[in-house]
Amino acid sequence: VQLQASGGGLVQAGESLRLSCIISGSTFNIGGTGWYRQAPGKQRELVAAINSGGSTDYADSVKGRFTISRDITKNTVYLQMNSVKPEDTAVYYCNADRRVGPLSPWTQGTQVTVSS
Repeated sequence: VQLQASGGGLVQAGESLRLSCIISGSTFNIGGTGWYRQAPGKQRELVAAINSGGSTDYADSVKGRFTISRDITKNTVYLQMNSVKPEDTAVYYCNADRRVGPLSPWTQGTQVTVSS
C-alpha cells in the first residue's frame, strides 16, 4: 500500500487549506488512515484519523479546526484545515493509523507553512 499526500502550500493565519492523500495498492481495509505532521525539531504526531467504519478522531491541538474525510470511489482521504495557525506549520504525511495497524513505508509529505 502506498499513500501519497499533496495540497500543501503557504497560507496566512486564519485561512483554509485542503490536503489530499491518494491511496494505491489497496482499499480502505487497512484498519484506518491517519494524517500526521512533523514540525522542525519535533516528533511526528498523529493529528487526525478515520477508521474503516468512517469514525474520526483528532488531536486536541486541531480539534474543531481540522476535518478528515474520505472518498472511497477515489481511494482518497482529505484533511480540511480551517482557521490555521502558525503552529500548524509542518510537513504533513498520510499513512495507516499506527494505533490499529502497521504503517506503510513513509512517502514524501507535503509542506504546510502558515504565516502570521
